[in-house]
Amino acid sequence: FRTDAGQASAQARSDYFLDSADRCHFFAEPGAVDPGTGALCVPRAEALNKAGHGMHLADDVFGAYARSAAIADLPRQLGWRAPVVPQSMYIFKQPRVGGEVTSHQDSAFLHTAPRQTCLGLWLALHDATLENGCLWVRPGSHREPLRRVFVRNAAHFGGDRSAPQMVFEACAGAPPVAWEGALPEGSSPLPAEGLFAAGFLPVEVRAGDLVAFPGTLDHLSLANASAAPRHTFQLHLVEGPGAGVRWSEGNWLQYPAGKPFMDV
Repeated sequence: FRTDAGQASAQARSDYFLDSADRCHFFAEPGAVDPGTGALCVPRAEALNKAGHGMHLADDVFGAYARSAAIADLPRQLGWRAPVVPQSMYIFKQPRVGGEVTSHQDSAFLHTAPRQTCLGLWLALHDATLENGCLWVRPGSHREPLRRVFVRNAAHFGGDRSAPQMVFEACAGAPPVAWEGALPEGSSPLPAEGLFAAGFLPVEVRAGDLVAFPGTLDHLSLANASAAPRHTFQLHLVEGPGAGVRWSEGNWLQYPAGKPFMDV
């Protein structure tokens, strides 16, 4: 599984990725696998990039968290009216091999109409620091329009199996950023002067802290080159039909016909 500039080509040809929408599938960290032999370069317990994308449906512990009173109350305090949970992920950000996550807006992958309603709930399970790959966010970017969307490719699903399953499409009228799908120049190594120059700020948190942010926020994280893990559990909520909002039919994540998203 890739979260760098190669993500479109990696995820766009995988039924295993598509089929993870309402299940618990496991995705390896690219840096943990020898590209020549396919053998693991690290201990098996440190080889995973993430598990997803239906953790709240496939596991009782994560399901109980997603259905908890605290999770139900928070989005309503923030103005959400009828939130549902389409996606959940356990992100490992492994020591030494945990890869970078390039600049993106979560609504690019979880878009809704007639407006963007994604809300990310990012629960730190370890301290997240500059050294082990904490979040970086660009303050004020949540007011910007959605720049692009990751959609199911009509050519592939129309019969051309040589075409990628998913593609990025630019959103009309959205001003581009120079680092779209990448990192701003000078982002690494630390002190990451290029990130500060581009307007990003680090969000260092303690284990147990919850970071909540809308799906239009421009954010990223750097690779974890340290010896410390940086696990997180992430829920992504959107407004449901009760708020007059519909899930895009073009989104990569689609449940089997007739299966609704979990109400919060």
